This record gives sequence, structure tokens and C-alpha cells, in this order.
Amino acid sequence: METKHLGQKQLAARWSISEASLERWRSEGIGPKFLKLPGRVLYRQVDIEAFEESCLSTSTKTLAGPVRFE
Repeated sequence: METKHLGQKQLAARWSISEASLERWRSEGIGPKFLKLPGRVLYRQVDIEAFEESCLSTSTKTLAGPVRFE
């Protein structure tokens, strides 16, 4: 089974956020796990989906996860 990856630009587009937000999240320990390779950052599809799943909520009273879209 092949592992699929998204780059920072692709993930920012998927979530309609800026790349700067993803950079800030990484420095603050927020967001999905990522791979730091020489000259680039990659996100595994499985980690993106796990993070999205952890952010699911059923009401505004029970917000999940530390996500802040700024």
C-alpha cells in the first residue's frame, strides 16, 4: 500500500487557509503530524484525515481540538 502525501500548499488549499497558518501551527504544535524533510514539509494523508476526524463536533458547546482558523 502506497502512502499518499500532501505538501503545505496542497493542504492549505484543501482547508482554504494560508500557508502561513500551517507554518504557525507547526511551530505551536497544532494541526496534523508532519514530515520535515530537507527543504520541504509533507503531511501524510492518513494523519490529515485523523486530525480532521479529531476536530469533528456535534455542537458549539463541545468543540473538538485546538484548531483556530485565523
